[in-house]
Amino acid sequence: MTAGLSARLDRISTNDRYLVVPMDHGITMGAVEGLVDIESTIDGVTRGGADAVLTQRGIADRVHDNKNDAGYIVHLNGSTTIGPDERDKRVTGTAEDAVRAGADAVSFHINVGSEHEPNQIAELAELTADATRLGLPVLAMAYARGPGVDSTDPESLGHAVRLAEELGADVVKTGYSGDGDSFERVTESTRLPVVIAGGSKGTDRETVEMVRGAMDGGAAGVSMGRSIFQHEDPEGIARAVSAIVHDDAAVEEALGAGGFVEA
Repeated sequence: MTAGLSARLDRISTNDRYLVVPMDHGITMGAVEGLVDIESTIDGVTRGGADAVLTQRGIADRVHDNKNDAGYIVHLNGSTTIGPDERDKRVTGTAEDAVRAGADAVSFHINVGSEHEPNQIAELAELTADATRLGLPVLAMAYARGPGVDSTDPESLGHAVRLAEELGADVVKTGYSGDGDSFERVTESTRLPVVIAGGSKGTDRETVEMVRGAMDGGAAGVSMGRSIFQHEDPEGIARAVSAIVHDDAAVEEALGAGGFVEA
């Protein structure tokens, strides 16, 4: 690992643990709740303990003044919910574009098992090669998604995270298998740090219980979007998740840290 790569990984993590809040959903879903005034949301989640925020490169100028020295990740592909196929993610920029936008790392989404997998494999491989030359970390969002694919199956998720390692990623995000025991099968499939996706917004308890289970299963953290940025108190829920990721808190302690129940 080069000095530059190591330094940039440090900027998007704390002691090798990751709390990333992706907010690239504007390209996918439009200006949904939490993203209209994205400046305030970024300020809140980073005050709450997020190590990094993630957006598409076009709104980088709305990020930097509001991230409270947290890291910045630029996402480099996307699709829309109103288009013909949301799984057909298309390239939206290059590693060099991300550097010009002030990124500490880049991310890329791949749907393993979908009909778009071949193109996405080639595109992720090209990105990791370019990013390596720049000393820029790559967060691969590798999901098990496609016809006949169970998106929570530990074997399928394990295949997805191993694919990301084989293609040269530095950190990998994937879905959660549902419990810590089964998620161990996922984390043991790669030597990369594995972070879980948040998925649809749940209750505060459901969110922190999921994070606690993933960490017990060997996860290195979370990359959690809607459950945090669409929360009525983004700073508080970020603080609760941070308590588990960074302080190894129990569920009740984490809820207390977020101000949701008495600890």
